Amino acid sequence: MSDIHSFAIGIATQNSKHEVIEVFYPAPRLSPSQDISKALRGVFELAENETTTQLISADTAEKLAKEFAAISNFDLSAELKLLASGSPKLLICVITKDSAPTSIAEVFLKLHLLSHRLVAPHGVNLDGMFGLLKNLAWTNKGPIELEELPAAQITARLNGELLSVDSVDKFPCMTNYVVPTGIRIADTARVRLGAYIGAGTTVMHEGFVNFNAGTIGPAMIEGRISAGVLVGANSDLGGGCSTMGTLSGGGKEIISVGEHCLIGANAGIGFPLADGCIVEAGLYVTAGTKIQVLDIAGKLVASKKALELSKTPDLLFRRNSITGAVECVPLKQSISLNEELHAHN
Repeated sequence: MSDIHSFAIGIATQNSKHEVIEVFYPAPRLSPSQDISKALRGVFELAENETTTQLISADTAEKLAKEFAAISNFDLSAELKLLASGSPKLLICVITKDSAPTSIAEVFLKLHLLSHRLVAPHGVNLDGMFGLLKNLAWTNKGPIELEELPAAQITARLNGELLSVDSVDKFPCMTNYVVPTGIRIADTARVRLGAYIGAGTTVMHEGFVNFNAGTIGPAMIEGRISAGVLVGANSDLGGGCSTMGTLSGGGKEIISVGEHCLIGANAGIGFPLADGCIVEAGLYVTAGTKIQVLDIAGKLVASKKALELSKTPDLLFRRNSITGAVECVPLKQSISLNEELHAHN
C-alpha cells in the first residue's frame, strides 16, 4: 500500500499577486505505487499527514524527472512531458492524508480525482473548500480574478480580440479539464468540475450535475443532480426533475437514487430512493412527506414518512388525483433504459 493518498503535477494559473487561483492536473494519481512514493520523498520533504504544494523550479523538475524516469513499471509519460516543458507555471500537490483541504491547489486536485473517476462522491474530504476557492471569471483566455477582469477586457479589445466570459463562479466546467470516456453531455456548461460521470451516462441539455455528485454506470440525466447526490446505474432523471442537496440547509440525510429508478418530469426527491422505484411526474417527495402505503390491490396498509421507505425497493410514488394524498404502491416491474441511446456512448 502507498503511504501517499494522492498526487499530481499541474499547470497553475496565478493572479497579479502571484497567488495560485486554479490548477489543471492532466494526470492525477490516487494511491501511487511505493516506487513513486519513494521518488517523491527523495525530492520533497513530505511531512506525515500533511499536504505539500509548491511551484516546481527548474532544478526540482530535473530531479523529479530523473527519479520518475527510473521507474519502469508505471506509465509516467504525462508527468515527464510536463517536467520537460520547463514551464514556470508547473505545480505539484502531494496529499499524504485525506484531511480537510488547506489550499486552492489541493481542492482542485480533489475535484480532479472525482471527475477522473478515481474516487466516488463522498470519497474525499472537501470540508471548508468554499472558503478557499475564489470567485473567478472563467473565460476563453482562462480564469481571471474578478478585480483584474476589466483590465484584461481592455487589453483584449486593444489587441482586436474578444474576451468571452462564460461564467462567474467558484467552479469551472468539467469538460475544460477532463472528458471521461463513454459519456455524452449536450451542454457542457451544466456539468461542474468535481462531477463523477459514469460510463454510459447521457446528460441532456437541461440536465445538471454538481461537484461531488454524479452517476454510477449508464444513466439518462434530463434533470438536476445536486451536490452530494449519487445516481445508481440504469436510472432515468426526467426533464426538469430535481434531487435535493444539503448545501443550502435542510436535513443532513445524504440523498441518493438507486439502480433502475425513474424520477418523472418536474418531479423531485428529498430522501434516498431505493432500487427500482418510480416517482410520478410533477410529484416532489421530501423526507417528511406523509405517504399512504397501499398493497398491490390498492388497500391502505400503513401511513409512513417517505424517509421510512428509503430502503424499500420497487415502489411507485404517486399523488391521488381525487384526494390529493401522496401514495405508494408496489411495482410489478422496474424501468429500463433505452439501450439504443446508451450502447454507443
